Amino acid sequence: MTYAELDAASDGLACRLRDHDIERGEYVGLVQDRTIGSVVGVLGILKAGCAYVPFDPAYPARRLHYVANDCRVRLAVGDQTAARAGGLTNLTFIAPESMGSGPIARSAKISEDDTAYVIHTSGTTGSPKGCLITHGNVLALMKNALPLFDVGPDDRWTLFHSFSFDFSVWELWGALLSGATAICVPQDSVRESDKLLSLIEREGITILNQVPSAFRALERMYKPTAWPSLGLRYVIFGGECIDMHSIRSFLSKVPPPSPRMVNMYGITETTVHATFKLLEGSDYYGPVRSPIGRPLPHVTVTIRDDNERSVAPGQAGEVYIAGEGVSSGYLDRPALTAQRFRKLSTDSGTRVFYRTGDLARWTPSGELEYLGRNDQQVKVRGFRLELGEVEAALRDHEYVADAAALVTTRRTGGEMLVACVVPKPEFQKQLLPQELRTYLMDMLPPYMVPQRFKLVGDLPLTASGKLDRAAVRAMVSE
Repeated sequence: MTYAELDAASDGLACRLRDHDIERGEYVGLVQDRTIGSVVGVLGILKAGCAYVPFDPAYPARRLHYVANDCRVRLAVGDQTAARAGGLTNLTFIAPESMGSGPIARSAKISEDDTAYVIHTSGTTGSPKGCLITHGNVLALMKNALPLFDVGPDDRWTLFHSFSFDFSVWELWGALLSGATAICVPQDSVRESDKLLSLIEREGITILNQVPSAFRALERMYKPTAWPSLGLRYVIFGGECIDMHSIRSFLSKVPPPSPRMVNMYGITETTVHATFKLLEGSDYYGPVRSPIGRPLPHVTVTIRDDNERSVAPGQAGEVYIAGEGVSSGYLDRPALTAQRFRKLSTDSGTRVFYRTGDLARWTPSGELEYLGRNDQQVKVRGFRLELGEVEAALRDHEYVADAAALVTTRRTGGEMLVACVVPKPEFQKQLLPQELRTYLMDMLPPYMVPQRFKLVGDLPLTASGKLDRAAVRAMVSE
């Protein structure tokens, strides 16, 4: 589909939405996998002056119902069959290719403060919370992040991630706003790394965005003899703590010229990305486990303690973010919005900071090191530890392809540190739990060495490509 065809198709969809007496600012469902129809759907909804609410057909029916009710969605664009299968039977559906009854109309008048989309993230209470992202939030990201990359009309971006995961916002608009081509990745290629590698080679992909958990599976599968002509120029990471081991391994195998590796940190509430780090040789072997670089020009990052006071460089604390990328808050959750979006005094006056729940520290070079989630800090036998550090140590073992650590409760009571470990295929028979224990004893304090190891074929991922810790916990209990 050309840009002209996309423009015309989305105009037609916007007209059809207006035929249904759509109101400016109304939330419209997007029930579609990564297809051309989903791209038309996003643009058509925005041109009608509305905000899109993504429904991933792979999500459980209960969650889909919750999101529809939370946003009071009455109209949806996309795959009616998939929606009905997910139990969304009360919505009026419009096909992405639908044209309105009147003349093709241009976009409705849209303000930077208007909501562009609502993405629901997990809530500590068990109910997802709808995060409101405005047009201004997205434009600020693109104006400040895209110039950091050497990208243009000759590039070909994968549209790899679900529209329910905000990495898709960067993928879609990064391509369209630089005049590039967006390649919609079919679901089977998202799940199966060999098919993704074939697509990258066949379609001449130059820009690939990946969550580290998904990239580990791709790196394990990649063999230059099978896919000799990958034309990647950038691999952009986000969503999780980066895995230097898998990056080093991939770069050692891929023929020159090697793609540039970029690590970006951010979350839904700060509009996808808040920092930028171009990884270079020294970063792959340095003491910083997950370098996330410096804040993007449109945001301010501070590291604060439990009393919301700034900590000294080198000290760990929670990441607070202010600036044009910060969301206006949560849908119909004033108390939660006030709790997470904090008005704090700074040298330049009072600003709204989003407290992320992530841990980081400033390095001597003036960059940030990501240390993981607050909720990944656990206490075992009286000692506080970071699960990501245990996992990173396991991945450094030459026989290990991937690993996940968690704390579980024994049947007799008391807590136990457990690790699920994926052996590299050629070492499945050689890798023994006792060897892993001995290996970790030389690297970590005794309290950080798991009491139990479970060898598994692969680690489960969420629809967003992140490690599914709930499913890992279920594997351990089997």
